[in-house]
Amino acid sequence: MSSTEKSVAVPVPNLVLQSSFSMPVIAFGTGSETNDNDTIKAAAVEAIKLGYRHFDTASFYDSEQPLGEAFAEALQLGLINSRDELFITSKLWLSDNHPHLVLPALQKSLQNLGLEYLDLYLVHCPMSAKPEIRKFPYNEDELLPFDMKGVWTSMEKCHSLGLTKSIGVSNFSTKKLEQLLSFATIPPAVNQVELNASWQQKNLREYCKTKNIVITAYSPLGAKGTSWGSNDVMDSELLEQIAQAHGKTVAQVSLRWLYEQGVTFAVKSYNKERMKQNLEIFDFSLTNDDYQKINQIKQTRKMNGPATFDLSDILWDGEN
Repeated sequence: MSSTEKSVAVPVPNLVLQSSFSMPVIAFGTGSETNDNDTIKAAAVEAIKLGYRHFDTASFYDSEQPLGEAFAEALQLGLINSRDELFITSKLWLSDNHPHLVLPALQKSLQNLGLEYLDLYLVHCPMSAKPEIRKFPYNEDELLPFDMKGVWTSMEKCHSLGLTKSIGVSNFSTKKLEQLLSFATIPPAVNQVELNASWQQKNLREYCKTKNIVITAYSPLGAKGTSWGSNDVMDSELLEQIAQAHGKTVAQVSLRWLYEQGVTFAVKSYNKERMKQNLEIFDFSLTNDDYQKINQIKQTRKMNGPATFDLSDILWDGEN
């Protein structure tokens, strides 16, 4: 690996979690409806070359194994000097969201990734499904009561065993976070939720800030082109006006807005140029006029939850 290839890496700022570990504010997302192992591996190696150091995966994504292969190749090529230069997040799926299955599920993820520990392990959703059924979406009769306290106790055990440096949650509303915080010995370091310019989640952001819980946004650009996403962000005329004023892309403006909110985010693109552009958001700032425009964007939640029926009362507070 030549010094020229190494020099293209863009430095990404870190944010310190309440567990005292630093997390890069930009994560390389790997959730996809059409995962291909060779494509994921090649994209992850390229991402490391460009400067990505935070990688977001989940047992349900089926991207853990190719990511692990990419990390091994990056070490072999000298793109990184040690595994410690990377921040790896994975998640516990609904079918494993039971107290006795948390540790085995994490061990399986570590095996897939070829790692001895995760930097962050998340409860993927505040719901549980029958252990023998691993799918998306679920039917109502395939879901089971969620033992939040039992699951979180098992998450804390994973932390105490050193298998993950930090633990957190995903898709938790303020109500669910309040319930969790009422008994947690180790509070969640992160809550990963849908958040973008067209679903700004102001109430949840304010609540998490008071509790020192970092928010990671998934679908930060609206997940255009997926079955659950929309064009609301990328085709926004207001965001296009802001982008033209700054000589930036709509995606860069959208990600910059998240960064200025103190929000971290997982952005997914396997296109080299867009991967590079998504890192180039630290050389400009949004103005008050920009914020007034962004505040005018119509708010619409995209993800309705992993089931074939309405989960709004379970997963979200009905805000915005």
